[in-house]
Order: sequence, then C-alpha cells, then structure tokens
Amino acid sequence: MNSINQPSLEHVECLGASGLHRVAYWSWGDAANPRVLICAHGLTRQGRDFDTLARDLCTTYRVICPDVAGRGQSDWLPDPMGYVVPNYIAAMVTLIARLGVAQVDWLGTSMGGLIGIGVGSLPAVSGQSLVRKLVINDIGPRIEPASVARIGSYVGQPARWKTAEEAADALWSISAGFGPHSREEWLALTRPQLVPDDNAEGPGFKSHYDPAIGVPFRAATPAMAAAGEAMLWQAYDRLTQPALLLRGADSDLLSRETALQMSQRGPKARVHEFTGVGHAPTLIAPSQRAVVREFLLSP
Repeated sequence: MNSINQPSLEHVECLGASGLHRVAYWSWGDAANPRVLICAHGLTRQGRDFDTLARDLCTTYRVICPDVAGRGQSDWLPDPMGYVVPNYIAAMVTLIARLGVAQVDWLGTSMGGLIGIGVGSLPAVSGQSLVRKLVINDIGPRIEPASVARIGSYVGQPARWKTAEEAADALWSISAGFGPHSREEWLALTRPQLVPDDNAEGPGFKSHYDPAIGVPFRAATPAMAAAGEAMLWQAYDRLTQPALLLRGADSDLLSRETALQMSQRGPKARVHEFTGVGHAPTLIAPSQRAVVREFLLSP
C-alpha cells in the first residue's frame, strides 16, 4: 500500500523488438488521483532517485517513478541494442495508457528528459499531447562530447563493493556533479542503486542495472550522434506545452549555449540554473524542489 512515506511497486508489460518485458514503476499518492506526474531518471539510475520530490508532491499528484528497462526492478532486455530512447518512449506510452489518464505532467532528468521530449512531441489525431507540462533536467538535443566521453568511461563497467558505504564512496567519485549532499542524503540515493552480490569472497553489492545498457552508448559514431541531435531538435521544435529547463551551472553535458537555444525555439523553455551543481541536479535540496513545484502548480 503506497503512502506519503513509501511508494507501492507496480509493473506494466511493454512490447519491444524481442517480445514483452516488464517495466516497474513506483507509485506515490492516491491511485485514483487523475493528476499524474511522471518522473523519469538518468542513464544509470532508477526511479527511487525521486523519493524526496515525490514525498513533496504526492498530496497533489499521483507521482509515478518508472525504472526504465534494464534498471532497478525492471526486466533486462535480451538484445542490448534495445536500450535506446525510441524504445523507452514506446514503453512510457504504454505506461501512460495503463494509468488511464489522458495527459500527464513530466519531469525527466538527463536521459529521462530526452524521453520526455520524445513523448511530449508525439503527434496526436486529437491534437492533445500526452504531456501537459514538461520539466527537462540538465539535458538537451545537443549533448557535449566531453560529457559523453566521461559517462562512457564508467557506464557498464564491472564493479563490486563489500559494503553500501564503500559503494557510496565509489559512486560519489563519478557523481560529484550532483552537487552538495549530506552523507545521509547520498546513502539514501545510493542504496536503491545496489543489489546484493554474495560470492566466495563474502557478501557484497553491485550496481542495480544491466551492464549492457552501455553497449549502444559506446557504439554510437560521430555520424550517428549528429543524426540523433538533428532528430532531437526536430522533436523539441514540435513541443508546444509549457516547459521548464533546469541546468546545473557547472554542467558539462548541457552547455549554456544549448540552453539559450532551447529558450528561443520550440516551446521557448523557461531556464533556471542552479549554482554549485553540475550534471545533474538531484532535486533533493529544498531550493531546487521549490522551483519545480512552482512551475508545476502554477496556472
């Protein structure tokens, strides 16, 4: 039973190129509430990243935090080349249909923001987008090559830790861009990222995602990246709903130049920068949550 303190875990069957796979999602708030907010995570993360924000908003929204395929409680795909944004978009459309609502508000961090752009830009015979309001957290159609190289250096690489504390330290070393967090906050973000991995050496932990999610990421060529960027700009320019673009002021993934373009074309997103943060704001700090809340709840 979900509550203001803990979500319920639910699943939906989604169709992919290799058949059906289960996508898990964490549901906060009243299941009968027609006002739904979907929070979609980044490349190597999972839906529990949004626990703090969900607790803040679940008296107003039914907050849905999916584990994208290959992460968290969702199924791993038999073909790693299925770990691509168009497939994630299709799965999220199925999830929205399961929720039984005509529209949702969407908040997406990094990869989750690209999924949101895709879902929000889908043409509809009715003329009504599936997404009413869109919050894009530190991502845009152009992704800086230096950030791609940084992420590619660790995504899918084998790692094992003896304790959750050791894992937290290791994950912090590649996540400093998330900005300042207390030890308690960082451990709370880390624990859902881990799955037990006991072996002959004793108890331990490993990352709670399929290492194969890195295969299509590393297979991308400069030509593929350029084509992907062009398609993302086309999708972005089709958006018509109110949009808020969040940016870590020190982000190496979303440049200030790209953010400026996003404020001038397509939905002309309102841009808000968070100082002292890189890629990507976790939306745990009260000041960050306040910006999101004000945008989503404004008329």
